[in-house]
Parts: sequence; C-alpha cells; structure tokens
Amino acid sequence: MTRIILDIKKNLEENASIYFDRAKKAKKKIKGVEEALKRFAQQQQTLEKKQDEYAKEQRTKAQPKQLQHWYEKFRWIRTSQGLLCIGGRDATQNEILIKKYTKPTSIVFHAEMSGSPFFIIIEDHASEQSLKEVATTTAVYSRAWKLGLGSAEVYYVLGEQISKTAQSGEYLTKGSFMIRGKRTSYHPRLEFAIGLREQELLAGPPQAVQAHTENMVRLVQGTQKASEIAREIKKKLSYKGHIDDIIRLLPTGKISLSR
Repeated sequence: MTRIILDIKKNLEENASIYFDRAKKAKKKIKGVEEALKRFAQQQQTLEKKQDEYAKEQRTKAQPKQLQHWYEKFRWIRTSQGLLCIGGRDATQNEILIKKYTKPTSIVFHAEMSGSPFFIIIEDHASEQSLKEVATTTAVYSRAWKLGLGSAEVYYVLGEQISKTAQSGEYLTKGSFMIRGKRTSYHPRLEFAIGLREQELLAGPPQAVQAHTENMVRLVQGTQKASEIAREIKKKLSYKGHIDDIIRLLPTGKISLSR
C-alpha cells in the first residue's frame, strides 16, 4: 500500500499540486533512464559486433596456412638451382618417400646416424652446388643439430641401391632400408636459414635461400626453443602468417639467430 503524506498547513489543491510536480519530475527521470538504457543497449550491440569481428579476424590470423603443395607435408627446400628436394619428418614419411617418390635414378641423401631423414632430389640434372645444399639440409634435419655437432657425415646413393630386403637374420624397422653399393660422402657444416619471398616461407642452407630472396635470417645452434625463435623470425621477416608455419621449417633442437 502506498502512503500519501499531506501537509496540514496546505489545502487539498496545494497538496495535490505538490504531488503532481513530483510525478512530472519522476516521469522525466524515468524517461531519462529509459533513454540511457536504450543508448547503452545500442552501444553494447556495437561493442559486441566489433568484438565478434575482431575475434573472427584473430581466428583467421591464428590459423596456420593450408598446405598448398603436395610436398609441403614433408621437409622440403629449393636449391639455389631451383630444384625441389623433399625429406621425411619421421619414419613413416621416410617409408613413403622411398616407396612412392624414389625412382631408380633418383639421388637420395641420408646422414650417417640413426633417425636421419631421407632427402630426395625430385628433379634431374642436379649441380654440385645443389648436391652440397641437400647434404647440408639432411645434416641439419638429422640429430646432429640437436646434439650440437658442428658438422655431420652425409652420403648419397641412387634409388636403385636402396632396398627393403634385409640381410639374412636381420630385420628392418619402419623407415629403415638397406643401402648397397658405392656411396658419395659429404661433411657439411650445420648452417641454415629461413627466408620470405612474397609471403612464401623458404628454408635451407643460406646459399640456397639467398638465391631466391634477400629477406632472410641465418640460424645457428643456440639456446632458444622453436616457439621463441619463430616469433623473432616472424617479426624480422615481417611474415603475416602464423608462427606454426615457421616452426614446421625449423630443425629439432635449440636455435639462435646468427648475429
């Protein structure tokens, strides 16, 4: 029940006038509050729309790029000669590379240590410089980088020298093969680079990357994790994509930028 307090010093009309004025003021306040609430609701809708747009933009930026070429699921480089070379990321990919992509005349690289990737030069007519660059890449992506070695022994053979048939009494695990016949060996230094050409990332020995772009950074064995160094590389190269695109190209182990 609403209580109405009357001023006994005033007559009925005067008391009614007071309450009428109060009612008008209250109505104005209510109208002001309603207008303020309406403005707030509009501002809230605008803010939520902007937040949705920003979140959508960030999700788009945050997604690693879709692989555009079949070879990008593997390790890969382009030599200074422009030849495509692909390598295995693990034992399964090593198995796929040898069985699916290796021809009898293919040049196939491997480091003289367990866990090394196989690297294949997909195209023919490789120059000596290209051979050296693929040898370096094979060494970098082997365990040699993680072990902190300055160089590693790498060799190449032809595809026809590789077999899945083990010696009598032996067993070949997934990704392992028998190599028979002559080997051509290299002892490359472990040096690597990441470059950017029209927002396309390139990896490989410095000479190979530099042949395709001047926008590059050199990597050495160091102290930083892949995620940390990837952020630095992204900034230095002005790469607009996700750092995961860079991490995919890095060797296993601690890394620093060459000063």
